[in-house]
Amino acid sequence: MTAARPAARPRLTRDQLLGRLVAARVDPRPHPLLVVGIRAYYRDTLGVPGRNDRGMYDDAIALVGPGFFKTFNGNTDPSRFRKGAGTGAGKGMACLKAGLYRAHQFGKHKGQYQALVQTGGPVTVYRDGAPDYLDTGYFGINIHRGGVTTTSSEGCQTIPPDQWPEFIDDAQRVARAVHGARWTTAVVPYLLLEEPAK
Repeated sequence: MTAARPAARPRLTRDQLLGRLVAARVDPRPHPLLVVGIRAYYRDTLGVPGRNDRGMYDDAIALVGPGFFKTFNGNTDPSRFRKGAGTGAGKGMACLKAGLYRAHQFGKHKGQYQALVQTGGPVTVYRDGAPDYLDTGYFGINIHRGGVTTTSSEGCQTIPPDQWPEFIDDAQRVARAVHGARWTTAVVPYLLLEEPAK
């Protein structure tokens, strides 16, 4: 599957995002650095109109910190479908359930490069099945660099490769500023929101 080229960066302002946090009943004040994903942000302008597609950078991801706000194109879905059952080798493909997760810390994605990895706590995913089903645990649902021809996700949250260096550099810089020497061990909360239906 070929990953669609992302649209222009999300035109989301800090005030608009804070309004969405209020609507989701999430207080940003306890989180000096917060990563926010918005699933299906480009639902009607990329892919099939009215549908949240897989394998596309049709979502938005924002970094929010004291005096800092920046948006990026992103992907919050797996790259493909794979139906399954249970939690073993035959399990279905994972898709992160919307919600607030205190589960990510700076570390190496698959031992290769700096990313936000799921080492700080469990997450809940929907798994492809008949019907889809929920599963909670440590699944390596990282926030990492996607690919050019694929979003490179089996449930991870990914950012296009041309925007990734800026995202991870900014995230590390803000983390150092707000957490000091413990920035590498501090949990970076991730909030996944769903774009409201129109």
